[in-house]
Amino acid sequence: MTIVIDGETLSIEDIRAVSLGQTVALTDDEAVLSRVRRSRDVIDRKLELGEQVYGVTTLFGAMADQYVGPEQLADVQRVALWTHKSTTGPRLPAADVRAAMLLRANSLIKGASGIRLEIIERFVTFLNAGALPHVYQRGSIGASGDLVPLSYIAGAVVGLDPSFLVDFGDETVDSHTALSRLGLEPIALKPKEGLALNNGTGACTGVAANALSRAIELSALALEIHALYAQAMVATDQSFADFIHQMKPHPGQIWTAQQMRRLLDGSSLVQSEKSGDRSHRAGGLIQDRYGIRCLPQYFGPIIDALATATRQLTTEANCANDNPLINPDTGEILHTGNFLAQYTGVAMDSVRFHIGMLAKHLDSQIALLMTPEFSNGLSASLVANTEGGLNVGFKSLGVNGNQMMPLLGFYGQSVVDRYPTHAEQYNQNINSQAMNAANLTRDALDVFEHYLAVALMIGIQAVELRAKLVADTYDAREVLGEGSSALYLAARKAAGGPPSADRPLQWNDLDAFTQPMVEGLLGEMTREGALMSAIHRTVSALSEYAGA
Repeated sequence: MTIVIDGETLSIEDIRAVSLGQTVALTDDEAVLSRVRRSRDVIDRKLELGEQVYGVTTLFGAMADQYVGPEQLADVQRVALWTHKSTTGPRLPAADVRAAMLLRANSLIKGASGIRLEIIERFVTFLNAGALPHVYQRGSIGASGDLVPLSYIAGAVVGLDPSFLVDFGDETVDSHTALSRLGLEPIALKPKEGLALNNGTGACTGVAANALSRAIELSALALEIHALYAQAMVATDQSFADFIHQMKPHPGQIWTAQQMRRLLDGSSLVQSEKSGDRSHRAGGLIQDRYGIRCLPQYFGPIIDALATATRQLTTEANCANDNPLINPDTGEILHTGNFLAQYTGVAMDSVRFHIGMLAKHLDSQIALLMTPEFSNGLSASLVANTEGGLNVGFKSLGVNGNQMMPLLGFYGQSVVDRYPTHAEQYNQNINSQAMNAANLTRDALDVFEHYLAVALMIGIQAVELRAKLVADTYDAREVLGEGSSALYLAARKAAGGPPSADRPLQWNDLDAFTQPMVEGLLGEMTREGALMSAIHRTVSALSEYAGA
């Protein structure tokens, strides 16, 4: 389904879909299109009357006390883009460039920016043709908008200069060649249009929206891994009883308990205390340790934070965020600070922090599974062939996770409070650091994906060893709840082939390297991969809960 750009209705899911290649179209709502035309008319009238307008008859920021004459108005807009072609370093991923282009067009279509409709239409043309300007991760402090990355996009879209590059199919071409292939010519900017194109929050918010979408998917996967762990540990279902959570009715806590009940339903490994089954408690603790017993109370605030971030980014994605803004109904031109991407930065700091919390929780459970004193009968480091004499099981894999979990905690530190107060001659003396926050979140999620692959591999081995103990088969489908079986099967195939009644994922250490198993799991963590397909019900439920 084509995503409609109307300035009001983009969701996080819409942004993610477009970032992955979905086509777009501008709204045909005449009321919306009329606002775009009328906001342009306001600028033209102000100039005819000889009024001074920031960024139109003046320079920018701390140089706004410098006025320019009528013969220089067009050059001012060229300067707005030209001078921000100033960075280098890592390229922004293609998906994030597409998201940034979408959000800039969505902001401009609100009709508060004084830009011609034909320029906005070029964003649609570029997106639908898969033409991607070269944009870089560095250069934006998220104040006065994402000036640098948006200038790279704008320079290519309008054909400001051939030095702006575009990926077109399998080629990299200059912007003029890209425009020619699209049946377009370079377009001369009118007063206000350069500033309208680069003064906004679309780049950092595009990166952030994609990161949030991934965070929701990976959080759903983390919850399903916890369900595998609970079964491997022969946990009780009492921790997820509805009565408990109605007595402490935080929405995220209640949701988490509901999902765990669904995932564990029908499992022959989980002890149903409602039915009076406490047999596994003989000689041990009468209740599960906190990692299981407090899972809803721990996981609930995390998904509530994802819901808050979703609300913040959805609002940001559908706002007008350049300066000045134009009210086409009254003819007012208003100097604003909507370009400060503080909501985006704060949302990303929160997501990174909570991803670190998820990893730490999983790590605590992995430690129990790997340690015989706490695993309720599983072997040390999940060794399968305990009589082989040389096997150490998943000892190294566990240490692998121990390397990544602290890194995720480190990534979880705030960056929005580390802004330079002297930026741009002390004009941008508060700045959001939202692009740094968003890029760091994407990086953290790359690590978290790898961490979840390790955690999932441990979960597969653990439930298979448990199945052998209780049902004399290594095929854990015989004992898992129906809600967990789909993930187990998809993960088992990705890591080492279909389940076998005779052999667990790893029998002898020297049978195979562990690395290809982890890589097999990573390869299926894409949106279309087998792992995400297997947990689609949990992903959909969490996306709906978060409002994405």
